[in-house]
Order: sequence, then C-alpha cells, then structure tokens
Amino acid sequence: MGETLHPGARADLPEGIAEILADRPIRLGTRASPLAMAQAHMTAAALRARWGLAEDQVELSPVVASGDRITDRPLADVGGKALWTRELDWSLGGGTIDLSVHSMKDVETIRPEAFVLAAMLPRADVRDVLLGAASIDALPHGARFGTSSPRRSAQIRSLRPDIVPVLFRGNVATRIGKLQAGEADATLLAAAGLDRLGETLPGIASVRLDSDSWLPAPSQGAVGIEVRRDDAAMRALIGGIDDAPTSACVMAERALLEALGGDCHSAIAALARISGTTIHLRAVLYSEDGAQHVAGDIRFAANDPGAPARLAADLLAQAPETITRLFHPG
Repeated sequence: MGETLHPGARADLPEGIAEILADRPIRLGTRASPLAMAQAHMTAAALRARWGLAEDQVELSPVVASGDRITDRPLADVGGKALWTRELDWSLGGGTIDLSVHSMKDVETIRPEAFVLAAMLPRADVRDVLLGAASIDALPHGARFGTSSPRRSAQIRSLRPDIVPVLFRGNVATRIGKLQAGEADATLLAAAGLDRLGETLPGIASVRLDSDSWLPAPSQGAVGIEVRRDDAAMRALIGGIDDAPTSACVMAERALLEALGGDCHSAIAALARISGTTIHLRAVLYSEDGAQHVAGDIRFAANDPGAPARLAADLLAQAPETITRLFHPG
C-alpha cells in the first residue's frame, strides 16, 4: 500500500483511499460558477493539507448547473434549489465523482437518501452586504432593489415599504454589473461570496449589515461536502476536514427549515451560534411583502436535535395567515 501514496501522504489515510489513489485522483464535483470553483479549490486544499495529498491526487470536475443557465426568472418559479444540485446529484449518484461541494444555503432541506453531508468547512462571514448605499436608510424613496430572494425582498420592505423589488439573477459579477449598469439602485450580496472571490467593489457604496439586527439566510457562509452514503472510505476522508462548530450550527438551521416546511417562496432568516456545547438559534419569518413578521429564538444543548422543531412550532403558532401560508410543516 505504501507505494501507492504520495511521499508526503499521511499513513493514517482511511481504509480504501490508498487503493483508489493507486488508480485515479479523488474526483471533486462542483458547479462551474466562479464562486463555486473558488469554494471547490478551498475544499481540495483542505483535503491535501489534512491528508498530505499531492496536487494531482484531487481533481475538480465542474458542471454547469441548471440554476446557472436560467437567469431570467425567479428560482422559485422554475424548480427551486434543486436547480443548483441536480447535475451534481446525477454525477455523484452515477459514480463519476466522489464528492460534491455545495454552498449550503443553496441546498434543498430534504436531500436524496443515497447522499450524506459528511463535512463543513469553517463558516465564513454570515452577513449580507448592501451595495449601492451606505445604509438602508440612505436609499432614496422608491429605490429599485435588485434581488431574487424572497427573504431579502421581505426584509428590506419590512423596514422600507417604499422600496421596489426588481428581479436580479446571475453570479456575483453579473449582479454587480447589473447594479453598475443602473438596472437597480441597490442590491444585497453575501459577504462570504465577495470575500472568497476577492471582490473589492471599487466605486460602489457598500456596508455589511449587522447580523444581530439583519439575520442572513439559513446556512449562509457555509460550504458543505456531500458523498454517497454507502461510500465509507470517502465519508471517512471528508470527515477529516469537518469543522464541528459549523456543522452543528448549519444542521440546526437546516432542522429548523425542515420543521417549518419552508420552500423557495418562504421568507425566512435564521442564524445559529455555538458557545461551548450550547447553541443559540434565532429566526424571523416574514410575509411575502414584509409587512408582517414573527421572530423567536431558542438556546439548547448541541446534543438536543429536537430543539429547532420546537422553535419552528412556536414561530408558526404566533404567525398570522399571511406568513403560515408560505410554510408547509410535515
């Protein structure tokens, strides 16, 4: 087995990985967008560092996702979050890749039973960045706000009912270009994406919104790695780069989503933080127009998987019909 390893490879590679590497590299599936590729390179670098693998022992396999091809309609109208994962699921299920790298906020809450989220990279900045103004208050009356996110649209209209949402789809560079072209007066982007791409936003007024008062999307800033459930070797390999605090928080946020029965039409903001063994989960549900909202939070032990569902039940019990009709708890 030793001759199959790169000279710097660790001797404690999970069982079966050395045999795979004797024939081919680890095949890492990713969307082909610039941000997805950056996150895939981060994952590959983490694997190489953790296991002492050579550059050519981890190979990126990009695919063009349906969500990246369809940019003229809201995601909720053409298939939802599955448009970000469908092509990768086909490749992973068919065995042409060994793992998929995902922006976790773009991953459906209910995933195929054949796959398992085996690891999360350390979470990046969870905040939203307002582009086009120094603050929400500084936006002119009736400003056009570019977004395709029901959450962001509802959040900003809850504070500024005069704001007019306009459809903004596309990758980070595309949306910045649309803003610069005057298709909207302002937009919001995830700080994590801007940071990972090294975007400096020259000449654009911007501000990072405080996550204490402006909650992000569930799982924002997190990168997850998915493998086939029955692939023990890859599960062990990927588990070696898992950031446990990130995993605990993201899984709590996803459990909340599952209990709420939210979909791509649901306007929900949520964020979990962990301190020691205690998780603090906060969430806000909005009506579609942002005119009504209900907020709540819960503190619970990290080994209490039922806590997010209790928060979901409490939020829905308080919420008016304009909100509850956007959720379908099972």
